[in-house]
Amino acid sequence: MQEIIGVRFKKLGKIYFFDPDGIKVQKGKNVIVETARGLELGEVAVANKEISEDKLVAALKKAIRIATPEDEKIYHENEKKAVEAYKVCEEKIAKHGLDMKLIDVEYTFDSTKLLFYFTADGRIDFRELVKDLAAIYKTRIELRQIGVRDEVKMLGGYGQCGRELCCCNHLSDLNPVSIKMAKEQGLSLNPTKISGVCGRLMCCLKHEQEVYEEKLKRLPNVGALVKTPDGKGTVENVETLKEIVRVRINDKEDVIRKNYELKDIEILRNTRKKDNDEDVNMAELKELEEGFKRTDDI
Repeated sequence: MQEIIGVRFKKLGKIYFFDPDGIKVQKGKNVIVETARGLELGEVAVANKEISEDKLVAALKKAIRIATPEDEKIYHENEKKAVEAYKVCEEKIAKHGLDMKLIDVEYTFDSTKLLFYFTADGRIDFRELVKDLAAIYKTRIELRQIGVRDEVKMLGGYGQCGRELCCCNHLSDLNPVSIKMAKEQGLSLNPTKISGVCGRLMCCLKHEQEVYEEKLKRLPNVGALVKTPDGKGTVENVETLKEIVRVRINDKEDVIRKNYELKDIEILRNTRKKDNDEDVNMAELKELEEGFKRTDDI
C-alpha cells in the first residue's frame, strides 16, 4: 500500500496523486508540491489515504510542505503578474501579425516558467514572439495551443439550459462525445441544437448515455414484431427512459395503436436500429465530434 494525497491545481482540474512524505494535511488546505513544471501550489482534494500500488501508473512526486501565508502571497503576486503579461503578449501578437487568440497566462509558483495558452485554426510560427517575451521576462517561455473545449473551460459561460456550463461547474475531465450518443438518445441531429458554446457536441450528452445504453439493450427497435396482451403488432415508437413502447396492431379491419410497458410485451423479431433520416450535414456533425488537445501535464 502507498500513502497518497490528491492535489488539484485549478478549480475543476484533474486530481494528481503525490507522496505526502510524512505530511498530514486536511482536504481544502493548500500545499506546495514538486511537479514536472517545478514547484507548484495546489489545493488538497483528497486527504491522506492509502491505495494499492498497482493503481499508480508512475512513481509519485513528493509534497514539500503545507502552504504558508508567504507562499500564498507569492501565489497571488504571480496571478497579478500574469495579468500584466497577458496585456504585453497581446501587444506582441498584434505586432507580429499572428493569427492566434490568447486565452490565458500562468506563472509557475517558483516563477521558473511563464505559460501562454492560445487557440488557432492551424500551426503558428511563434518563434519571434517567444524571443520577445523571453527578453522581457527573463524566464522560460512556453506557448501552448489548446482546443476549443479547454478554452471555454478556462473562460466560463452558460449553456442553453440557462445554467453554468458543465465543464465550468463540475466536470474535471472532458470526455469524448459522439454523434452515436445523440442518435441513441433520440435527439435532433441539427448541429445548432446539439452543440455547446465551444462549438463541439454538448458534454451533457455523456451524462445519461450509460442509462440509455442499458435500456436500449432490452427495448425493441422501431419496426420490431412484438407480442402484447392484445395480440401481435409492430413497434411504432419507443420512449426509452420510461420504457414505454407504442405498438400498432392490425385487428382485421381495425388498426389499434396502444402504449405498453416493456414488461407487458415479448419481442418476437427485432429489427436493426435505423439511423436518423434527417437531412443533416454529416461533415459538420463530424467536426462537432472531433477531439481536442488536453493541457494537463502536471
